[in-house]
Amino acid sequence: MSTLAEIENAARQLKREDMLRLMETLWGGLRRSGAEVESPAWHGSALAETERRLAEGREEVLDWNRTKDELRDRTV
Repeated sequence: MSTLAEIENAARQLKREDMLRLMETLWGGLRRSGAEVESPAWHGSALAETERRLAEGREEVLDWNRTKDELRDRTV
C-alpha cells in the first residue's frame, strides 16, 4: 500500500490530461459519499460572495461538462 506522500508525488508526475482524469475520479468518490463530508467554515461565506458577484453581473456561470471538454482540448 502506498503512503499519501507517495501518491501525491506520483500525481505530480502525471500529464495534465491524466491529472484531470484523476481529479474527476476523486471528486466522483467524494460526491458519492457527500453526506459524510462537512464543508469547511469558510465555504458559506465564499458561496455568498460568489452569489453577490453573480447578482451584480460580475460572475459568469459555466457549464461544467463543456468546461471540462475545453480543458481537455487544451492538453491535446
